[in-house]
Amino acid sequence: MRFTDLFASLPTHMLEPISPANPLKRLLKVAGYAAVRLVGNVFRPVRNTEEVGGKVWLYVVSQNNYDSLHFVREARPDSVLVAGQSKQIGRYNRQVNRLSLRRKLLYYGQLPGVLLGLWRTEGTKAWRFFDLVFNAIGYYEVYCRALRHYRPRAIIFANDHNDDARALLLAARACGVPTAYVQHASVSTNFPPLGFDLSLLEGQDALDKYRQCGPVRGRTELVGMPKADAFLATKNQSPTVQRVGLACNTLDDTEAIADALGHLLREFPTSMFTFRPHPGDKRDFSFLRQQHPQLQFSDARQHNVFEFLQQQDALIAADTSTHLEATLLNLASIYYRFGTHGVTDDYYGYVAHGLVERANTLPELSALLRRYQQHKPLDLYRRAAYYNATLGTPDEGHSQQRALRLLNDWLQKQA
Repeated sequence: MRFTDLFASLPTHMLEPISPANPLKRLLKVAGYAAVRLVGNVFRPVRNTEEVGGKVWLYVVSQNNYDSLHFVREARPDSVLVAGQSKQIGRYNRQVNRLSLRRKLLYYGQLPGVLLGLWRTEGTKAWRFFDLVFNAIGYYEVYCRALRHYRPRAIIFANDHNDDARALLLAARACGVPTAYVQHASVSTNFPPLGFDLSLLEGQDALDKYRQCGPVRGRTELVGMPKADAFLATKNQSPTVQRVGLACNTLDDTEAIADALGHLLREFPTSMFTFRPHPGDKRDFSFLRQQHPQLQFSDARQHNVFEFLQQQDALIAADTSTHLEATLLNLASIYYRFGTHGVTDDYYGYVAHGLVERANTLPELSALLRRYQQHKPLDLYRRAAYYNATLGTPDEGHSQQRALRLLNDWLQKQA
């Protein structure tokens, strides 16, 4: 994914923290990673509170991953949540067991050969993103060593495209460890091919997209959205809209966000607006509090997306899977792009498949929101059936049980 045209064309404010455009800054970033992460890990021993040997590993790379797999941990005493030694899992950092990366430093002799090979296949992008290549070196080898040492019964993933997750998947194949995947958010056709022994997908949309990514390996099942189970019974029943959430991610332009909020707060002075940045967005939005004291804020690091959506009647956002989660709770969800970048446009196909309506300008956004304020249908959630296979079936709200049945049967056969 790092060598796709889509990634290379990300806006500067989003790409710069990941991989700086200035080569000197990339070198400094690599030096910082080497000093803090590689050398730092050597002097930071791993002391887990749980035994991870012989267990079913639930591998997580983010707070959202944790939320998506925790139901397996609660149901199976033989499972443990694991992550790389220094991986940041938000508010769950202390609840996750760690896999040592202390030996990762030993494999950097491969770097020149890796860069040369990537130069031949990817051209100048190998140099442009050499810092990301540097970060990825050694994951495969240390994870192979960990698998041989701990011999987990199986590994269940919620991420299929981060460098460390891909490395563990390849290591598991090499070491003969069975792998499963529980989809944790909407996917796109830019993802790697599906490569697990068992993949539990939310709906037909995900399967259709993965088939466009390449050959689908292993068995696939459609199970709905396990993390939504506890919230589907509390769908929004308000026939009008008074509370509006505005969610953004790092792709959205700061100035465009501020303009949209200023416009909406002027146009709808009696409505309550709540702003929620993505948990990985490190921009300082405190200026919005100063400009608009009436504006509410939602901290994505403290409250999960469903807890946020339960307090809203409508959602305004651009390219984020929060649209799907909002529709499942029967919110009026509106697609509006914050900025004019050419990277993504209806990235997940929500507008194209009729999940949400689109506003192209601020006046259009006001008109659409005003229409929902006067009357919000109570069956908006039905639009999500293509994305959530259990919607409208006896399994609606029971995706966790369905997923657990399939995982338990699969694990029993592996044994």
